[in-house]
Amino acid sequence: MSDRTVPVRTYEAAEPPGLDFDPFFAELLSEEPLARVRLSHGEGECWVATRYEDVRKVTSDARFSRAAIVGRPFPKMTRHHVPMDRAVSFVDPPEHARVRGVVAGSFSQPAVERLRPRAQQILDGLVDGLLRSGRPADLVGRVTSPFPLAVTSELIGVPPEDRPQMREWAQVILSRASDDEAAARAARVKEEAQAYFRALAARRRARPREDLMSVMVAAVDQGRLDEDELVALTGLMEFNGWHAVCNNTSNMMYLLLTRPELADRLRAEPSLMRRAVDELLRYIPHKHGLGQPRIATEDVEVGGVLVREGEVVYVSYVAANWDASVYPDPHLIDFGRRAAPHVAFGHGPHVCVGPLLARMESEVLLSTLLARLPGLRLAVPADKVEWHTGILIRGPVALPVTWDGQRPGPGGAASPA
Repeated sequence: MSDRTVPVRTYEAAEPPGLDFDPFFAELLSEEPLARVRLSHGEGECWVATRYEDVRKVTSDARFSRAAIVGRPFPKMTRHHVPMDRAVSFVDPPEHARVRGVVAGSFSQPAVERLRPRAQQILDGLVDGLLRSGRPADLVGRVTSPFPLAVTSELIGVPPEDRPQMREWAQVILSRASDDEAAARAARVKEEAQAYFRALAARRRARPREDLMSVMVAAVDQGRLDEDELVALTGLMEFNGWHAVCNNTSNMMYLLLTRPELADRLRAEPSLMRRAVDELLRYIPHKHGLGQPRIATEDVEVGGVLVREGEVVYVSYVAANWDASVYPDPHLIDFGRRAAPHVAFGHGPHVCVGPLLARMESEVLLSTLLARLPGLRLAVPADKVEWHTGILIRGPVALPVTWDGQRPGPGGAASPA
């Protein structure tokens, strides 16, 4: 085990073009899988783990604590805390399991499969609108953004008229605030969102419905959750549920549009869709930079390096998904790949609360677009696609597309293009 002094690298949150793999993390993965790094904001230095096995260890070993970061300075990617106060992101087991347990049933495999027909219905309506709008059309504005917003909001209980506000708030909160003005704006938006969720909870307490907000309100009244935890959990599900799925499905469609052989294979072998979605989740370097860190609560060896008690440790799930010792030729998209499960949704107690829902939404979206829009292709050169900057999850601003014809949805009638 090494206790050596290591050089400190500086990471400035680069934004590689398109879906290129960040060269900083590629270098760490090949040369220094556990590296000392200085980030753009916050105080001090941190460790960054990039190797698959090291990432899994840090995220599942109880000696690395999320709760320990509360109230202390640490190096950060952004000037503001992204999660709301009392968020489950900052809670360690067993309290962490108590909070997640309130909503876990709504994201189980049976619950997600019960939701699939409704998700398909929402998507078919959006594709009908896309067809009515005519060619060319923006796939992000018409489909990949409104689809997860509608599914997640309906699950939680956010009414349709309030959903554009959810999207606007998410875009601010899930940005990489790089100056004091941006951080102050994010703080104001978080306060507005918290007030909204408290008001929505009060309405559900007075008149419960068949939605997740009513479930959480009942848990508060039963003493299983407190009101601040409800608010933070709602924000996590609503904002991340839209932001992550919107950008990831947009990224997937970009790859299928620029790699038509992949789209052709999925049209010819639709049974591959589930495995294809998982391979695309592994391949796509979806996150800019790093997420939330952990603190070592005692000296721990990671990958032959000694991490001291009190030191800050980040992990890169994106890098772990490109670890060649686990995924041979990681730069290749292989729908037949048989390897260890990817960590695109995280690992350990803090794994994403809704991976089954996100997978289902991706499967429904890709399958439907490929089936209903023959000859679907970009309407502009690939190098003219504009990409978001300053946000946590990479994605195109718009995907202008055209197509050759149309096929009817489940209802049987195709809308005129």
